[in-house]
Amino acid sequence: MYDCIIIGGGAAGFFTAVQLAEQRPEASILILEKSKEVLAKVKVSGGGRCNVTHAAFDPRDMVLGYPRGRKELRGPFHSFCSDDTMGFFEENGVPLKIEDDGRVFPESDSSQSIIDCLTGLAHNHGVTVMRQQVVVDLFWEENPASWSVITNSKTFGAKNVVVATGASPKVWKMIQCLGHSIVPPVPSLFTFNCKGSWVSELPGISHGVHLKIKHKAISESLEAEGPLLITHWGFSGPAVLKLSAWGARHLAGIDYQFNLFVDWVPEFSLAQLEEQLFVLRKKSPKKSVGKQMPITTPKRLWLAMLGAVEIDGAQTWGELSNKALRALANHLKESTFHIQGKSTFKEEFVTAGGVALKEIDFKTFSSKRCPGLYFAGEVLDIDAITGGYNFQNAWTGGYMVAQALAKDL
Repeated sequence: MYDCIIIGGGAAGFFTAVQLAEQRPEASILILEKSKEVLAKVKVSGGGRCNVTHAAFDPRDMVLGYPRGRKELRGPFHSFCSDDTMGFFEENGVPLKIEDDGRVFPESDSSQSIIDCLTGLAHNHGVTVMRQQVVVDLFWEENPASWSVITNSKTFGAKNVVVATGASPKVWKMIQCLGHSIVPPVPSLFTFNCKGSWVSELPGISHGVHLKIKHKAISESLEAEGPLLITHWGFSGPAVLKLSAWGARHLAGIDYQFNLFVDWVPEFSLAQLEEQLFVLRKKSPKKSVGKQMPITTPKRLWLAMLGAVEIDGAQTWGELSNKALRALANHLKESTFHIQGKSTFKEEFVTAGGVALKEIDFKTFSSKRCPGLYFAGEVLDIDAITGGYNFQNAWTGGYMVAQALAKDL
């Protein structure tokens, strides 16, 4: 009989185990991982660098990265936020660095530093880790009061169970059988497919934009700002990923078919941009339109923008009519692209959905339905934009669970 069994050997699972073991060294703790390797998502995250957290040290700022879970995480972040995460890893031999966009990485630029830290601490604290253990059933025994965890090879007993499996339909079904509600999962953090547009020959170009989605079936405003990356299949980059996270449920409901409106110059209003173009024509009438650019952008993108409104880059600014200038201004402020489907963003598959948040006590991350049952990480209906937020949810959840268990064991 274990004091605690943790289902899932990922970020939330290992962090829970380490935090609990540090406070209660005598506790018997078991991690059950279905795969051959633990911390697999940590390994591939951030292109193999592991975006540990985000440098938003005020909980009020940190929660802004969560389309689902914002209200619920505000309190827990006052107990354990990104500064605590950074302190934990640095105290345990992993120096970190903050990049210009607020993302936090190991100085080594290798996710292996995080993996070695967590597995090493678990080993040193006597945490048992069993791999290739697929949990097939989970139920509460009244006498003695304990949990039975049945895997593909063995049955384990525990006083407490922590579910930290991430998005797992099979696990969600088991949890549903225990009386919990599951919010149906839909993809989050995905890129947009767009074929045959005027940008299709510009893969690799990135530009700061403002994005907006308009659809008759979506009543609320879906907008995002940031770099837009043009790809072979359509659009990616931080702005698209933010939009996909905030619009995850809406976009699933319309089968990822919608119009995307791109403002290439969000720093200007339409009137300001028109005025700038007219001034440029007056000051540089003999300069070619293709070479004298009114905005800072890659030349290939600028020439494509001109072509989209049938302006030849070899023309001079003085040759452009008022009508042509206004058409160019309108195009720069609102280019329309028809999106037809989505693609997964690298290996960082994230879902919106999971255990209903109203059924969780967020002071302890415990179940309101079942005694001795806890949840941490993406198994809950919590997800975030890119930038380290999803991992922070895992670290905070693991910390809160460990705090609660340390008092009860």
